[in-house]
Amino acid sequence: MTSAIYLATGVFLTVLGGAAAFVHRDIVRRLVALNIASGGVFLLLVATAERADADPVARALVLTGIVVAVSVTGVALVFGVRLAEHGDEGQS
Repeated sequence: MTSAIYLATGVFLTVLGGAAAFVHRDIVRRLVALNIASGGVFLLLVATAERADADPVARALVLTGIVVAVSVTGVALVFGVRLAEHGDEGQS
């Protein structure tokens, strides 16, 4: 029962984040939307691992994916700030 809830929530978050990434123009909103979508994908992987025999490799991959997603988010935020600073210099 709980794996079905995780699965449904993961699908919802993935679709919501993917749709929001296409709708918004602001780089920070797109980044947040992509993080929501990646959270949904992680939830899908957890629900899939829960249905199986609790494979430790699948759980380790989810944990590794979370660490990579946080790192990529930090780098993307720095690039977004640099891009905004560079865009302001070109318009003045």
